[in-house]
Amino acid sequence: MTSIIEKRRSLHRDIEDKSRQNNDLKFQMGQLQALANIGVSTAMIAHEINNLLTPLGSYAALALQNGDDKALATKALEKTARNCERASKIMQSILAVANGETQEKNNVSLLALVEDIFVCLSRYFSKDGIEVKVEIDGGLKVYGVAVEIQQVLMNLILNAREAMLGRGGILKILAEEKADAVEIRVADTGCGIEAENLEKIFGAFFTTKKRHDGEVGSCGAGLGLAFCKRIVDNYEGSILVESKPAEGTCFTIMWPKANSGSG
Repeated sequence: MTSIIEKRRSLHRDIEDKSRQNNDLKFQMGQLQALANIGVSTAMIAHEINNLLTPLGSYAALALQNGDDKALATKALEKTARNCERASKIMQSILAVANGETQEKNNVSLLALVEDIFVCLSRYFSKDGIEVKVEIDGGLKVYGVAVEIQQVLMNLILNAREAMLGRGGILKILAEEKADAVEIRVADTGCGIEAENLEKIFGAFFTTKKRHDGEVGSCGAGLGLAFCKRIVDNYEGSILVESKPAEGTCFTIMWPKANSGSG
C-alpha cells in the first residue's frame, strides 16, 4: 500500500515538473515570437524605406550630372525633397505605432495619392514599354492615413512594373465606390504568378522574383506584399489576387470609404 502511495506521489511530482517546464517553454516561445515579429517588422520597414531611397539616389545623381541645366537640376532636387518628406512621414507613422499613438486618419483623394506616387518614382514607365492607365474619379475619396495607403499602392505598382520588365505591357489602376467600401484594382499584363504560389505570396519572406539566370528567390526580400496585407488588415479591409502565368496579375483591395464625419 505504501509503495502505491509513493508511486502516486512521485507521479504527481513528475506531472507538476512537466507542467512547470511546459509553462517555461511557452513563456520562452512567446519571447522568441516577439523577437521574430520585431525582426520581420524591421525588415518590412527597411524594404519600404528602400523603395524611397532608390529614387532619391537617382534624383540626386541627375542633379549632380546636370549642374549646368538649372531647370533639370531644380526639378530633380524638388523631387528629392518630396521623397525625403514622404520618408519622414513614413518614419513618423512607424514611431507613432511603436509609441502606441493614434495616427491621424482623414478622407483623402485616391487619385491624388496615385498621382503623387508616380511623381515620386524616378523612372517613367513608358521607357520600359509600359503603358499606365489610371481610371479613378477625381472626387473619389478613401479614409485612412495617406502615407499608409500610398505604401500599399506603391508596392503593388512596383511589383507590376517588375513583372513587365523586358516585355512591356499595360498597368491599370482602377477604383470605384461600392456599397460599403471602395474597390481598388491594380492589374498588369506581366509574367503572372503560378497557381501553387498564389496562397503564399502574402507571407513574409516569400518571393517569386527571379534573377537573370532564372533562379527563384535570389532577389527581392518577399516583404512588400506582406506589408500591404498587414496595412489592409489593420483597416479591416481585404486584398485578393488573381493571376495566370504569362497573362498577368490583378490585385483587388477593398478599402474603407470616406468617413462623413471627417474632412
